[in-house]
Amino acid sequence: MPGIVVFGRRWGIASDDLVFPGCFELFVRVLWWIGTMILFTYHKGQFDCNGRGFLHSYLVGLLVVLALIILSLCAIVYVSAQGTITNPGPRRSVPALVYLRALLYVPELVWACLGAVWVTDDSEGCDPAMVGAVITAVVASWIILLFTGLGVVFVFDPLGGPRVPPAAMEPLGVRDLQSNEGTQFLSTARSLAVKVWESRLRLLCCCLPQDESHRAAFSSIAQLVSGFFSDTDLVPSDIAAGLALLHQEQDKMEQSRDPDVVVDHSPSSPIGEDLETELEKAAHCMRFAAAAYGWPLYIYSNLFSGPCKLSGDCCRSREAEYEIVGGDHLGCQFSSILHSTGLQYRDFIYVSFHNQIYEIPFYVALDHKREAVLVAVRGTLSLRDVLTDLSAECENLPIEGVSGACYAHKVTVHLKWRKKSFSCVTRESHAYKLVVTGHSLGAGTASLLAILLRNSFPTLQCYSFSPPGGLLSKALADYSKDFVVSVVLGKDLVPRLSIPNMEDLKRKILKIVSNCNKPKYRILLQGCWYELFGGDPEDFPTEMDNRREEELSQPLLGEESLMIRHSSSYQSLASDNSPARTAAHLPLFLPGRILHITEDGPSRRSCFSQMRYRAEWSNEMAFRSVLISPRMLADHMPDAVLQALKSLTSDRPFSLCPSSLNGNQHNAV
Repeated sequence: MPGIVVFGRRWGIASDDLVFPGCFELFVRVLWWIGTMILFTYHKGQFDCNGRGFLHSYLVGLLVVLALIILSLCAIVYVSAQGTITNPGPRRSVPALVYLRALLYVPELVWACLGAVWVTDDSEGCDPAMVGAVITAVVASWIILLFTGLGVVFVFDPLGGPRVPPAAMEPLGVRDLQSNEGTQFLSTARSLAVKVWESRLRLLCCCLPQDESHRAAFSSIAQLVSGFFSDTDLVPSDIAAGLALLHQEQDKMEQSRDPDVVVDHSPSSPIGEDLETELEKAAHCMRFAAAAYGWPLYIYSNLFSGPCKLSGDCCRSREAEYEIVGGDHLGCQFSSILHSTGLQYRDFIYVSFHNQIYEIPFYVALDHKREAVLVAVRGTLSLRDVLTDLSAECENLPIEGVSGACYAHKVTVHLKWRKKSFSCVTRESHAYKLVVTGHSLGAGTASLLAILLRNSFPTLQCYSFSPPGGLLSKALADYSKDFVVSVVLGKDLVPRLSIPNMEDLKRKILKIVSNCNKPKYRILLQGCWYELFGGDPEDFPTEMDNRREEELSQPLLGEESLMIRHSSSYQSLASDNSPARTAAHLPLFLPGRILHITEDGPSRRSCFSQMRYRAEWSNEMAFRSVLISPRMLADHMPDAVLQALKSLTSDRPFSLCPSSLNGNQHNAV
């Protein structure tokens, strides 16, 4: 629902977000009141020390102030817990209660000052326990006031100026937002939102140089982020509740799915594809892709032995037999690559630790075991890499022999500049085949590099681990199936991360939130319990009635709706079959053939049980929606992907299990 409007502006919390902070403060205040009452009763109101009359009045006044605060908090918690996310009617009195609670900060501040004065001037000869109690009360008051101030800063919405109210006699939902006034209002709001997000990005990345490339990246990301929820009126807790509901709905659908139904094989995968061979190649290449992360991942994966091994190599001067670019002054990065890959110094042709926006570190080495020149590209490890990830703009990428629309992520522009250097370096060992690999951002970069070099190196192969979903146009994705294999683990978020998929996620959140008849605090509590301890998914309603669909399809501007302007993502609100597509963002897909690795067995297991995996061919259409799971980020980590591949290739023998369903072949191990 919309953010609460108090003190003449809209804030980043809703009227039903005060339950948990109110309960916490209520708990503290009740304990405080009980302790003060016990102390006052123990002395029976008689104090034998200097300033006894002032102390008596101070404690009585403190008990009264605390009692009033407790009553106001009880009212706030009770009223805030009423209604649902989209039904704020029962909570219409929350702003008045907030004003009352804010007013009570004045006597509390006065009493804190009076208590500090008494402790300083008139506490001589008093019971030390009494003095300590007053000091505790004073300190507690100032701490609560401090945290209240921090909370106000945290929920402050720079875009939360008062909104233009609808005309008094105009029916809600039929206002003409295409009028000049409405268009100008929305345009101004969007411009302000972009500026606010640009300022936030500059503050977050204050350690980066503020040159032209960084400013362009900030502007691009600000436009993307500010525009994503600009057509809705949600606060962060609404999104959290929607994700909790959606996770349970997805799990419920997965549990009810027929276990005999399997996913069709990749169209480019011949029936009987040797999955064992592909998995062994993928496990081998993943070692090099993980090694590109350098010493941070090596230390993380070898907490006890890693620091000792690297300490002997760092700062040691050697005559390099390879060309190195960028900053590795202590040599720790390269030493960790040596330990991770098992290669020798002479096996490296080119190493680059140069890291800028759209320019990712990589290395070129000779893999004598596979008779390959291997190019490994690093994934996201710096703020510059994050900016590259979030830049969702596309660039044309015409490839000879590929028909159809050819476009890809913006990083391709910088890869074109470095294509000649890649070709020159790799041609030094023309007797070996060329293999390109990477993880995450490195996987996307490796796939794009493979497409650019394919015509020059016909035998080129690429292994892309956990690549980003918003990468290639459909034509390029189909073209890459002949030489790119993408490996995705479980419910990894990144391969499902694209603008259409995020629009689809937003639509699903709005749909399930608007149709849920439970208060937000219950949704969040049950969601946390489900994430931590599991259990059966809640039977929340998933289908919207016609009235609710009509309401959500209207460009409403009040608390009665979650939309504040029309969005193309709602043109197919009732359809769950395909992600919403907007003209502003072209659809992008995963590269190559897709090898999907999933856990074999129940989704929830003991922390000490051994994890078993299953691998199967999939296709890009299986990654059209974001799956909510506690492992959606853990499954993306390079060590998790490497461990899964090792488990499939080492811990148990392979068993090819071809099965057929309606004439379709599906291979798994």
